[in-house]
Amino acid sequence: MAQKEALGTSPEGIHPTYPYKVVLLGSTSVGKSSLAYRYVRNDFKESLPTVGCSFFTQTLHMEVATVKLEIWDTAGQEKYHSVCHLYYRGAHAALLVYDITNKETLNRAKLWLRDLEKEFLPDEIVIALVGNKVDLAAEREVTTEEGEEFARTRGLLFMETSAKSNHQVNDIFMAIAQELLQREQKARAPSPHGRSAVSLGESRVRTGCCQP
Repeated sequence: MAQKEALGTSPEGIHPTYPYKVVLLGSTSVGKSSLAYRYVRNDFKESLPTVGCSFFTQTLHMEVATVKLEIWDTAGQEKYHSVCHLYYRGAHAALLVYDITNKETLNRAKLWLRDLEKEFLPDEIVIALVGNKVDLAAEREVTTEEGEEFARTRGLLFMETSAKSNHQVNDIFMAIAQELLQREQKARAPSPHGRSAVSLGESRVRTGCCQP
């Protein structure tokens, strides 16, 4: 659960701000940096090599709260894999990104998931599986159904995106923010016995635009 960063005012009254750490994980060249750059800057760059980790922030003014996403973009090269746990420590959400034109990158995303499952309990982190580069659909090696089915069996959010064409880039980050905020509200809701509930509910896969 995020620390409440600040209290502001809105037409409805008190409007809390929640900061959430979001990490992007996946093989090199799957488009993690391009996704973050498109989301934060609304621009596309074909090549954005990451050394170690890059950092972006984006603020979302939602109906019941303000969400501040702190986006950590990790390097995908194998030589950085052993230190990446230092970057995702304390994360509230993770995007496991693969390239739909390269099936091996999906296998690598599954390894990242295994690492996350060792580090976090299921209700401690929101995880989304993201198939990037749908603008290259003619070269597809991973079907939508394959990604969707794996996400469903593991309780992950799922979406296919294109940083180049800006397809569903905003949607996947919004889905993450909505899920985080929903869990936040459940965690803070009073229980029938007058104590805050500790169960954050079960994760569930969402497809398309990830709306409930």
